[in-house]
Amino acid sequence: MAENNAKHVSDSKTTQIQILMPEHINGYNRLFGGKLVEWIDVVAAVAARRHSGCNVTTACIDNLQFQSGAYVNSTIVIEGQLTWVGHTSMEVRVDTFVENLDGKKVHINRAYLIMVALDEEERPTQVPALLCDSDEEKAEFEAGAMRAKLRRERRQKKY
Repeated sequence: MAENNAKHVSDSKTTQIQILMPEHINGYNRLFGGKLVEWIDVVAAVAARRHSGCNVTTACIDNLQFQSGAYVNSTIVIEGQLTWVGHTSMEVRVDTFVENLDGKKVHINRAYLIMVALDEEERPTQVPALLCDSDEEKAEFEAGAMRAKLRRERRQKKY
């Protein structure tokens, strides 16, 4: 991690807003999961690009949980923020909400994505350290470090 150009979690927070249209809906009249995954990937990429100052690629979607559906004309709010960084990789948590007309948000999805920073030759490159300002951010960083350890163990496991 590059300590000298460390960035705060808040420096790369990203929000995307969508209004669900008929073309976003599956055969059960709910938001098509693949469309949501596309939007989540874009939000994660933007947050990781803002943090790293580099192009990025998605290495993995570590966890994706659909908790509730969304329907035509729903306002969808997708929020991404870095939770952990390694040498070249960054974990981004992306939360999705349905925002009611009164402004109340209902959480419908959470995903953790691993993004890798790329240099001009499209090789992994070092990323800045992550500065956590709140207890919540610090707890998320520690949990992210544990998830990174588990991912490493899974990659080394022989099947």
